[in-house]
Amino acid sequence: MAKISKEQVKIDTEPLQINETLTKAEQYIEKNQKIIIYVLSSILVAVLGVYAYYNYYMKPLEAEAQEQIWGAQKYFEADSFKLALNGDGNQSGFLDIIDDYSSTNAGNLAYYYAGISYLYLGQYDDAIKYLKEFSSDDMIINTVATGAMGDAYMEKGDTEQAIKFYLQASESKANDFTTPIYLQKAGIAYESIGKNKEALEIYEKIKADYRKSQEGIDIDKYITRAKLKLK
Repeated sequence: MAKISKEQVKIDTEPLQINETLTKAEQYIEKNQKIIIYVLSSILVAVLGVYAYYNYYMKPLEAEAQEQIWGAQKYFEADSFKLALNGDGNQSGFLDIIDDYSSTNAGNLAYYYAGISYLYLGQYDDAIKYLKEFSSDDMIINTVATGAMGDAYMEKGDTEQAIKFYLQASESKANDFTTPIYLQKAGIAYESIGKNKEALEIYEKIKADYRKSQEGIDIDKYITRAKLKLK
């Protein structure tokens, strides 16, 4: 009698195992058919809902918001900050844009413009409030918004908070333009509260890393002043 190898047994039994697996799967589907249909239907409804929301609600709303914000931007560029904030009766202001279109990109940008407008108007708490609500993937404008919060705190007399935001702005996407600006602001703020060692360290960093920037060109006089205060 011929012997049957283990390999033959394995090969011969594989179709049975596959059939058994398929049978179990079929039984599971049949048993849970209603649940499966419900889950698949829910996923389909969710996908269609997202598609419809974006294409038939958000896109038109974004286009409308972009059209509305234009007038406020023109007033902002003309330094008419009150009109930029509140509108003129015909054109919407940034505050209107925030109220009506906060979920859009234009609404998000309106927070930035509103914060800067309040900063120029000397309403520092409002400036901080609106700037904190702003966020952007553009690191430069994010940096400027953070630095502007530092300016607002500095004007309020909260120098420690101002330094915090100046340093945060200087560390955000380091570059030859904004970084030395906010480093210098932090250094001056440190000097104003007698922390001359910290100020000197910042000035020396500007000289070492940003010598060719506008701030770097004049940094020696700041370094000399800080050193004299430490004697």
